[in-house]
Amino acid sequence: MRLSLLGYPVAMPGSKSLAIEVAGHQVSVSNPDKVFFPEIGFTKGELVDYYLAVADGALGGVMDRPMALKRFVNGATGEAFFQKRAPASVPEYVRTVELSFPSGRTADEVVVSNAAALVWVVNLGCIDLNPHPIRGDDTEHPDELRVDLDPGPGVPWADVRRVAMVTRDVLADHGLTGWPKTSGSRGIHVYARIERRWGYVEVRRAALALAREVERRAPQIATSKWWKEERHGVFIDYNQNAKDRTVASAYSVRPVPDARVSAPLTWEEVPDAELADFTVRTVPGRFAKLGDVGAGIDEATGSLDDLLELSERQEREGQGDAPWPPQYPKAEGEPPRVQPSRQRRPSEEYARPSNPSAPRGRAGSVPPARPSASLRRQDGTVSPTGRRRSAHPLLVISQAASKEDALAGLDRWRARHPDAAPHLAEDDVLVDGMRGRFTLWWRVRVNLRHVPEADRPPQEPPDPDYDPWQAFREERR
Repeated sequence: MRLSLLGYPVAMPGSKSLAIEVAGHQVSVSNPDKVFFPEIGFTKGELVDYYLAVADGALGGVMDRPMALKRFVNGATGEAFFQKRAPASVPEYVRTVELSFPSGRTADEVVVSNAAALVWVVNLGCIDLNPHPIRGDDTEHPDELRVDLDPGPGVPWADVRRVAMVTRDVLADHGLTGWPKTSGSRGIHVYARIERRWGYVEVRRAALALAREVERRAPQIATSKWWKEERHGVFIDYNQNAKDRTVASAYSVRPVPDARVSAPLTWEEVPDAELADFTVRTVPGRFAKLGDVGAGIDEATGSLDDLLELSERQEREGQGDAPWPPQYPKAEGEPPRVQPSRQRRPSEEYARPSNPSAPRGRAGSVPPARPSASLRRQDGTVSPTGRRRSAHPLLVISQAASKEDALAGLDRWRARHPDAAPHLAEDDVLVDGMRGRFTLWWRVRVNLRHVPEADRPPQEPPDPDYDPWQAFREERR
């Protein structure tokens, strides 16, 4: 049984929990000896220790921001579930703020503004912290532009660092100061503080303009393309700036085996930084020595005017809007929201409602269409449905509640198709974590672009064929 957490006063009401005093409040930590990271033997109590050691920096990343709770009650290797709404009863040191979502619904979300609230959310199983880019006193005007650099399969880490440096230059050329941090997973985040003058639509538009400019300057290693089948190199995810999207904050621990941290960096560190150097074991010592290297971000507020002017120039040159995430209403000028390989009709025939911020009933709560079998004929002719032959033939291989089960389905597919499997490049296998109503589920697809036409298997029923919406349909019935 642990006797203390970083020297904080501790009471021991029972063998299963501790009560520690933080910021003048008693906070209960249940099951502190529960192992949250089996590979390194790191416990829930040690996770609390970590967040207390870097509390000033961690609070800087979430202060006064509404937060979606991503809870790993069984540790990093267990399945996570999302909790947007604050629990019915919260301690007096935890604030809540009402948010509206693209669906038109509202919810009271947790706001962390002190170390006691920080420990409280960690005790709920929140390994990483996922705040919105807004403050609780103005939930419609972000104060943070977020650049998420996400490398595709097989993309070297060195390319991520190079794209980060180009991102810094593009931000600086448009009047903004970039603040880099590792994502704690595979990429880099670059944040820029902005004046609270623009809504989500404008901030996303500025992020898209930035992504396209980074791609223009580094076309071999950077892409702004939304559809995975069109990407190469490092994807600049402009849609992280859409309303209701959250990103792991500074000093967040990520649910990866070695418990890496989303660690703020100086720009001088970026060219040589290694992801594995920043973990729950190393970051507290770094923080004690250097303090919070991202502490100046709040004093570096800038304007989006230059990026929005860049967006206007791009639009005049023929670059209109880009796809939004699937649960958002269709935007004016948005291209067809369908994978290019699955587009059935000319682009101009797709409906284009006008306002991506407007409520759309229960958007995000309606079950999506199940993946349909490919109707491409072996001779290349078009099927009676009107589906054209795919330029990038994609197959849905598996859908599963866990990543392990989804990848097992991929292994079985490879065994069934020994003529096709050896032709797949690393980036031809698309493994996606999909957000359901409350939990993540996993989908595996393969791109057959490198497989000779004669060896391409047809679409088969996914194996396994998990339906994340079954419980929802049963509930509605």
